[in-house]
Amino acid sequence: MRIGIISPYSLSLPGGVQAQVLALARALRDKGHDARVLGPCDGPPPDSSVTPLGNSIPTAANGSVAPIAPDPSAQLRTIRALRDEEFDVVHLHEPMAPGPTMTAMVFKESPLVGTFHAAGTSQAYVWLNPVVRWLRRRLDVCTAVSEDARAMAKEALGGEYIVLFNGIEVDRIERTVPIEADGPTIFFVGRHEPRKGLEVLLHAMALLPANVRLWVAGDGPDTARLMSIVAGDPRIEWLGRISDEEKFARLRGATVFCAPSLRGESFGVVLLEAMAAHTPIVASNLHGYANVARAGRDAVLVDPDDSPALAAALASVIGDHDFASRLVASGIERAGGYSMTALADLYLDLYEEAIAKSGA
Repeated sequence: MRIGIISPYSLSLPGGVQAQVLALARALRDKGHDARVLGPCDGPPPDSSVTPLGNSIPTAANGSVAPIAPDPSAQLRTIRALRDEEFDVVHLHEPMAPGPTMTAMVFKESPLVGTFHAAGTSQAYVWLNPVVRWLRRRLDVCTAVSEDARAMAKEALGGEYIVLFNGIEVDRIERTVPIEADGPTIFFVGRHEPRKGLEVLLHAMALLPANVRLWVAGDGPDTARLMSIVAGDPRIEWLGRISDEEKFARLRGATVFCAPSLRGESFGVVLLEAMAAHTPIVASNLHGYANVARAGRDAVLVDPDDSPALAAALASVIGDHDFASRLVASGIERAGGYSMTALADLYLDLYEEAIAKSGA
């Protein structure tokens, strides 16, 4: 099968949707299908299977900044690529994001499958409701990555949605050589913005023993301010943006992974990656995280925006090897049920369904 997968977000920048798109394409190719990824790229494409559609424009969305490409030149490249490639089916991730995914629905060339990732609310859905409802009807099959994402899409757009998990490349993570930590080490990775809760973790560090270290990966608009809060603390290492390979290596080498987000998480892929890396987890008790990591079994979940509670949870995992081992054992089993290989099989069935529905 010849499959096109479109990301609305820049594929050369880190992000959950981009990682899902690229990993799904790899899994489909491993199964013998011709899968090609289309999307904006701010720099060289991440691999040879990517068709770049131009640079992105940083745009505020869902309390974050989305690197989308709504400009006319990107839409012309999208139309041309879809006509030239003659895909059997096209898979759109976050279909209602302005840019290539919307364009693919307007200028529909092939059967379309749409996957909705966002949870919460969207002002665009409110203000552009008649338009986005019409676009949703252009999709032959609709999926959502979680119940929260399904509920948001169904309320705003109508229609039915099949809930499929986000996948992780379990074998790739387990094969990664760890970056060994120097003593008890917490690992954080994410964009440095309020909703990711890094400031809460930095305040929690002040309540933890002097031998506990923190690796901070990523960057963002709050980086300079957050660094000033803990200036002079030698326990905290600021890594900047890191590759997936380094992320997996640090996950495998850390004592505990921490995800202190405040809101806006529809699915905790990074929690599953930590489980596959055999690393215990402390995270905020958000719906998107609790749906993936079972409290007290796969992770310790605490109330968001509570530094003392976060510090206590981290100390309990760091200080109790047996407890941490139980979390790891349960997490390994949990992660195995979310493999990208299994997800690719589920999507292949939906691609066939979309082709049948469209009469293609």
